[in-house]
Amino acid sequence: MRNCSIVLIVVAVCLAPSVFAQQKPKLTLDEFMNAVYYRDVRISPDGNAVVFATERPDWDGQRFRDDLWLYRVSSGALLPLTQSGHDTSPQWSPDGQWIAFLSDRSDDSGSSKDGDDDDKDKSKEIEHVYVISANGGEAFAVTRGEEEVHSYAWAPDSKSIYFATRTPWSKEKQEAYKNEWKDTIEYRNSERGDVIARIAIADVLARHVTLVAEGDKKDAKEKEKESETAETPGAVVVASTPLRVRQLAISSDNAKLAFLSSSISEREESAADFEIYVAELTSTLPATPRRLTNNSAIETELRWAADNRHIFFQSSEGSVESQKYADTQNRIYWIDATSAAIQRWAASYEGHLAEYTPLQDGSVLTAGMSGTQTLLYRLAGNTAPAKQFSTWPGTYADINVAATSPRVAFAYSRVNKPLELYLAESLDRLADAKPITSFNRLFTERALPEGKPYQWKADDGVTVEGELIYPPGKFGAKNLRMLTLIHGGPIDADGDHFGADWYDWAIFAASEGWLVFRPNYRGSTGYGDAFEQGISPHLVSKPGRDILEGVDALVKEGIADPNQLAVGGYSYGGYMTNWLITQTNEFKAAITGAGAVEHAANWGNDDTTLDDAWYLGGAPWEAPKMYAEEAALFQMNKVKTPTHMVAGSDDIRVAVLEDYLLERSLKTLGIPNALLVFPGEGHGLGKNPWHGKIKVREELKWLEKYDPAK
Repeated sequence: MRNCSIVLIVVAVCLAPSVFAQQKPKLTLDEFMNAVYYRDVRISPDGNAVVFATERPDWDGQRFRDDLWLYRVSSGALLPLTQSGHDTSPQWSPDGQWIAFLSDRSDDSGSSKDGDDDDKDKSKEIEHVYVISANGGEAFAVTRGEEEVHSYAWAPDSKSIYFATRTPWSKEKQEAYKNEWKDTIEYRNSERGDVIARIAIADVLARHVTLVAEGDKKDAKEKEKESETAETPGAVVVASTPLRVRQLAISSDNAKLAFLSSSISEREESAADFEIYVAELTSTLPATPRRLTNNSAIETELRWAADNRHIFFQSSEGSVESQKYADTQNRIYWIDATSAAIQRWAASYEGHLAEYTPLQDGSVLTAGMSGTQTLLYRLAGNTAPAKQFSTWPGTYADINVAATSPRVAFAYSRVNKPLELYLAESLDRLADAKPITSFNRLFTERALPEGKPYQWKADDGVTVEGELIYPPGKFGAKNLRMLTLIHGGPIDADGDHFGADWYDWAIFAASEGWLVFRPNYRGSTGYGDAFEQGISPHLVSKPGRDILEGVDALVKEGIADPNQLAVGGYSYGGYMTNWLITQTNEFKAAITGAGAVEHAANWGNDDTTLDDAWYLGGAPWEAPKMYAEEAALFQMNKVKTPTHMVAGSDDIRVAVLEDYLLERSLKTLGIPNALLVFPGEGHGLGKNPWHGKIKVREELKWLEKYDPAK
């Protein structure tokens, strides 16, 4: 008996972790939709503090809150830096004394609290630059006026800030325009380019102190209002451009200003609008910007190299090497600010390079996606291979390093590991990094699903991969009801990461008993440029076959129940869902959002027309056959699948008219359907958190109605 007791005790101890894990409560929709996201992680120059932005839903205010937080290494304390709910994009001053940020808050004192927006005219929210001491206290506005700040950057000596706004008009010019046009929208012609200005922090502080000294804060704000103009008092224009300025970067010797341009319409209609410019910051101002690039790419993320001669940048769409448009994965380059010679870094790396940060030794640290993993790599020029630095499997993001310290900050997650921020003492000690946040801790106290990659062969022999996310406690189980949840883009990919919002809700679907199949079809990133470009000009039919073959493989292996299949997606995932229900009736239910059913009108309405035309082989009159053959609308007579639809009323990426077309088609054919339109929302449901919550809630109801659990 004694030996048996020992055996029983050992068995109990061995089983305890899994038993306890199964006893964790089930994740609820309310909990899921309360996840916190991190943005703009920035380490102080000396490495002793980290500032970052959080985004979380404010259910009572029917909006998302954006707040800044400060973590101090010495004390391990995490403190709120701002609490207005309107603050983003923090940047440390190079001397580490100040933190600048963007805000559309209504209270110049920086002390607005929850509920202050109730009576606010949201149409007048204008984003400006604010500054707050790194030791805390009251934030004060640096810029002001009727033109919002598009981008900003600190001067290297920390004494001034550069910022870009639309070219201000005098009050007289504004009134004259209003008198002529009333409420008429003068499409395109009403837009204008930007000016880049510089303002001294000492002057701003002096003015702020003077205004407050003249009366209480309310009186000071009234005085501000009385002297309101479209310009920021004390600002000096250093350059101008007929385009919009997306990002500013100042060389560390304060001799040159570089900026990224975009179209004044904010639409991607011509690659020529999206280039890199540089201007000399001499005593003769304003300077004349000089264009450095001339290609078909959309350049992003400018960073000056330590030599003050080269500028690092990324490409997100198009080709840096050619004026002929062709989508490529994200790459990292640098350009000589004098000769405009461009060199690609780690040219042999075939994955997708996400955000990056230059290191003190001249190399670059980047997050590279290869397959379903996004890990950290060090790049050391054109020919040197990318060197992997991270050891944890999963997804790294928002990486940032200190200017004079080896410390590294980053965001990290896995499918079953909630997103948090981490701090490592150095790159060599990444494996010892400690979390500095715990806003998503509740998820660790709930039963979470587990994921793993899954591969299958396409009809042409190409290996295609995706991610399988199993319901809690059913990892590796067979014959499960399966939701094929298709990512947008198509330049994107799903992998081993934690997602918790209206768009990325596979974890919650799995918690509700679904095996979630997330296919990285042809067109996805992380598998080489040829794989990404393989869908042109067959925009939906080629990836559609990849997806259906993946579903068939899962059924054949006994993993998915052939009688309990559903499909869904948003944006390009909506395109694919709309197409797939015309190609097969094997799905019992479909959920689609912001997806086109035809391509001609969508080409005309889309704000990213460059890739639309490339994917389909040209403009509608150049490739009419392909526009028709790749359109779900003309094959709607084949549809039998009950379909739920959602759309934003103000979407200009995929106009709500596409959803009305789909709804009218399904109604005419007598197919069960429902359409939800969210007022005021664009392509991303980022205005009101209730919209995203209602979307997920109703989509789950639809799936349960037409594909219920056995």
